[in-house]
Order: sequence, then C-alpha cells, then structure tokens
Amino acid sequence: MLTTLLVIGGVLVGLVVLLALIVALSARPGPSRSSGSAAGWVAATGRPHPDAWSEPVPTSELPASR
Repeated sequence: MLTTLLVIGGVLVGLVVLLALIVALSARPGPSRSSGSAAGWVAATGRPHPDAWSEPVPTSELPASR
C-alpha cells in the first residue's frame, strides 16, 4: 500500500516538474533594455496585427511557405 502511494506520488511530482520545465522553456523572452525595439523577436512587417473582427487577408498577400 505504501509503495503504491509512493509510486503514484512520484509520478505526480514528476509530471508537475515536467510541466514546469515545459512552461519555463516555452516562455517568451523578456524585453531587452539594450534593444531599441520593444519586441525584437516579432517580425516588423509594417502592418498592424489584424483583430478577430477584421476582414480576412487575401491569399495573394500571404507569403509562400517553402
């Protein structure tokens, strides 16, 4: 009985640690103070980001994915 509880507890702790590692590694980088742009990891295309209610972008404006 005790062994079963220890195994279940160990598996749960391992899953929580794995989840914390995934979240930590997938976090967006913080703003850098040396860079002039607010978010250097975002592509600067010169267009505002479309919202959910705007018209869809025609497929001729989408870049080819190769």
